[in-house]
Amino acid sequence: MNLYFCIFILCGLSHGVFGKDKRKKGRFSVPSLDVKGRHLILPANQTLTLNCRGRWELEWALPKAVPEESVERDESRCGRTGQHYCSRLTLGPALVQHTGSFRCRYRQRAGRQNGVYVYVTDSQQPFVRGLDGLEVLYMTVGQPLVVPCRVTHPAINVSLVKYGSMKHQRPDRKTLVWNSRQGFTVLRPNYFYTGLFYCQAVVDGVPRSSEQYLVHRPVHNIIEAYLNTTGPVRRLKGERLDLNCTAIGEFNTRVNFTWEYPGKNNSTSSERKRMVKNRTHLLFYSVLTLPKLQRADRGLYTCRVTSGTKAKARVKVNIIVYAFPPPQVIWLKDGMVAAERCSRYRVNDSSLVIRDVAEEDAGKYTVMVGNQEHGLYRNLTLTLVVNVRPQIGEKAVTSPDPAPVPHGSRQALHCTSHGVPSPDIQWQWHPCPADGL
Repeated sequence: MNLYFCIFILCGLSHGVFGKDKRKKGRFSVPSLDVKGRHLILPANQTLTLNCRGRWELEWALPKAVPEESVERDESRCGRTGQHYCSRLTLGPALVQHTGSFRCRYRQRAGRQNGVYVYVTDSQQPFVRGLDGLEVLYMTVGQPLVVPCRVTHPAINVSLVKYGSMKHQRPDRKTLVWNSRQGFTVLRPNYFYTGLFYCQAVVDGVPRSSEQYLVHRPVHNIIEAYLNTTGPVRRLKGERLDLNCTAIGEFNTRVNFTWEYPGKNNSTSSERKRMVKNRTHLLFYSVLTLPKLQRADRGLYTCRVTSGTKAKARVKVNIIVYAFPPPQVIWLKDGMVAAERCSRYRVNDSSLVIRDVAEEDAGKYTVMVGNQEHGLYRNLTLTLVVNVRPQIGEKAVTSPDPAPVPHGSRQALHCTSHGVPSPDIQWQWHPCPADGL
């Protein structure tokens, strides 16, 4: 009997000692804050001070709206033997937009943390506003939708309002759930919850509204996708290529185009996109342009159309590029080989260069381009007009001093003029000087 009693006592003592050591070892497994409760209510424009103590080095995680320059941190070693780490966070003045979760955590063990939610309250500003004044929310049918109209005090009563609707929706825990730190959660949103919304609170008899929320329901339904050609495309080297990829989607659908083709990485291609709204659907266009085709551009061209992570479509076409040797070029002037007519004529590649253009250079010029191997020929005729400044023939042979003629005699004056285009001749009379008479 005594033996069993001794064993029971020893086991009890052993359990007590080890249990005490275990509790001591678990202390400060997460940092400790000097705040009682899970939230703290602080009037606006006052100073927020939080103290944190832990076993390892500490750091703070702050709400996004709190700028680093407005926060002071005081790090120190603490405890009876300095074996602990202490950190004091000071934020002042605290503003409404600073409302949020302040967390103290171990620097090397970020998962071990302790936090407090701070409401920076102001009777004139019951809502924590964003920076833009309008936030776009994306809704998926069948999944919860959060309207993030957070408030600055946990006791504020809030309703959800849709523009154009007189009904103010209040939380019922079946379809609409309220959380002062998150806002409204619509558990099973339907088409009613698309459009423009805001939250409203009545403070001291005065209605106050939150920022606006545009709820958009993305649609990922590609009805059809096709190219502007159904068979292989044949082009000559150096020609321009335009491929038009068209996608048809439901309203609210947004699509992305991705082109894959042989010379994509080193090509001078360009892409133009546009969207057209039809009566029953949306049309999306992507035009791929290659200004000058090369032999390396031949091959399979693929247009991938995607919308979200589900809807996909793919269309393909084969491009064939023919490469010909440089054609033979001959220039004719008035039916004769131009280069043989005058030394001032010179053919440079496919161009005819005329030096010191003169009147006799006017006429019809024909460029003959041919590829004898493939039997391809083409001619182009141009007309060159050389403008010539008008000249008076008599001026070149007449003395500058007028010859005397008998008084009362009849004289015939001649004017012979030449120019291109043909000049107009006008006669003017200027009296001779009196010579002092």
